[in-house]
Amino acid sequence: MAKEGKHSCIDCAVTLCDAHNPHKAFPAFCISRKMTEEQRNASLKEYFNDPEDKKVVQVAATVESDGYKIWPRVQETIEFAKRMGFTKIGIATCVALIKESRMLAKMLRAHGFEVYGISCKAGEVPKTELGIHPKYHGPGHIACNPILQAQLLAEEGTEFNIVMGLCVGHDSLFYKYSKALTTTLVVKDRVLMHNTVMPLYTAEQYYQHLLHPPEEEKESE
Repeated sequence: MAKEGKHSCIDCAVTLCDAHNPHKAFPAFCISRKMTEEQRNASLKEYFNDPEDKKVVQVAATVESDGYKIWPRVQETIEFAKRMGFTKIGIATCVALIKESRMLAKMLRAHGFEVYGISCKAGEVPKTELGIHPKYHGPGHIACNPILQAQLLAEEGTEFNIVMGLCVGHDSLFYKYSKALTTTLVVKDRVLMHNTVMPLYTAEQYYQHLLHPPEEEKESE
């Protein structure tokens, strides 16, 4: 069984953090209460050192406030891009979501954006060239290439990139190599129609096995 480690925000059920509010009870390990002014100011300094970071956090707050419980995520994304002053948007899409990505591009273009999209299979690199064993070629022998997606969008000069359903790990590489600010519109889940939170809502019913892994799996830990 994996060790729990130090307690952190994930172990706290208090929301709307205000650790100095005498009328709210916070756990002894409260991160906000234990944080030094030096730690807090280190993050604040970054917002003022980089004008784009400051603008992003301010614009994101306006979108959150104006669209709260009104706008779906795709509309929030469009509004954010508008308020940031972006003109050219990149889409990094899984080929399985090309239909949805084409509709997204249509919406973005309707709002005046230039759109450039790259699919995960662009370049047609065989999985064998990446050292992937043939037994893992089941979904197809052409590899996803998120680094190439990021490179091609950077060459095209996109100012803001949107991830559409890249695989776990492939999305991580795209974020790592993307030169432009990036958001995610669709998180792919082939089993649950991209509803990735369903196992969290049903962890005590249908997905109990994720809370209680087999004994051999526990022993290997």
